[in-house]
Amino acid sequence: MTVRVSFAKRLVSIASALLIILATGHAFAKDGVPAKKLFGGKALPADMPAQAYGFYSKGCLSGGMAIATDGPYWQAMRLSRNRRWGHPQLINTIEKLARQSAQYDGWPGLLVGDISQPRGGPMLTGHASHQIGLDADIWLTPMPNRRFTYAERESTSAISVLKAKSVVTDPNIWTQAHGRLIMRAVSYPEVQRVLVHPGIKKKLCETWKGDRSKLNKVRPYYGHHYHMHVRLRCPKGSGNCRTQNAVPADSGCGAALDWWFDVALKPKKPSKKSKKTSKPKKKRQIMLGDLPSACAVVLKSADPVSEEAVTFRSATTARTAFAPLKPVNSPFSMPALVPIPKPRPFLQ
Repeated sequence: MTVRVSFAKRLVSIASALLIILATGHAFAKDGVPAKKLFGGKALPADMPAQAYGFYSKGCLSGGMAIATDGPYWQAMRLSRNRRWGHPQLINTIEKLARQSAQYDGWPGLLVGDISQPRGGPMLTGHASHQIGLDADIWLTPMPNRRFTYAERESTSAISVLKAKSVVTDPNIWTQAHGRLIMRAVSYPEVQRVLVHPGIKKKLCETWKGDRSKLNKVRPYYGHHYHMHVRLRCPKGSGNCRTQNAVPADSGCGAALDWWFDVALKPKKPSKKSKKTSKPKKKRQIMLGDLPSACAVVLKSADPVSEEAVTFRSATTARTAFAPLKPVNSPFSMPALVPIPKPRPFLQ
């Protein structure tokens, strides 16, 4: 009986705390503070079980994990943004992709761009998505055989794989290893789709000789010519997470891809009609009340004991010198990687 009473009191206490937190969250919304400032101001994740709440472009993340700034086969870029946080499943997938692409695909290592903020949510700058810890930008620039300094991670440009002022890949930059990296990513069942520039999709449609059953998961989209955007489906146990619609079953190499070149990427002809210049409408800010109600709880949750306690490190960490794995039994030919070309000014 004593146990039951104690348990009941605990439930009342937890319920009361949640009501207070939710009330506080709604107060933030009434005060007119955009959600991006609330979530962008958090330095550490919510000390809660790992959960993705809402949709990729309107949600938040609890129990986030950071990828270490350096691993055997990756380096995190743009550290000042504090966006190397994600759902643990995404962080594990990035590590797996880094390791396997180095071992089998001739890719020396990943340069990891934006993942999510510590508690997800709308970002202070940039992306509309990346809000629930299931999106990651992986640069299409091979990792060099040295460690970048902090300053270099802030200023180094990602390299476009397209010809200058063009929508097709540059043969002096694009390698077979680029294709293997992308196809390795879409081969994972937890990966829902990978966004790339239409020119990259076209190159894969024309040249990929391996298993083409997952080519439909490579989705063309604007930009994405210097990085690929890896998106996971909602993990098991994240019942409040909403996955994007499934990709079409066909390869996506037909009429749907042609539309990008025939319509979307065609240079627009200047209109002969004069248009009155008007000020662009100010975009409405996402407020805390626009997000799933659980995000108020995530926002007010306690921090973990330390950043170190919630940072992923592989069994072999970067304290050892850069030492790439030897390729074994690769199903594809692996030509020597070309030297990293001189960057063009695309700051990721």
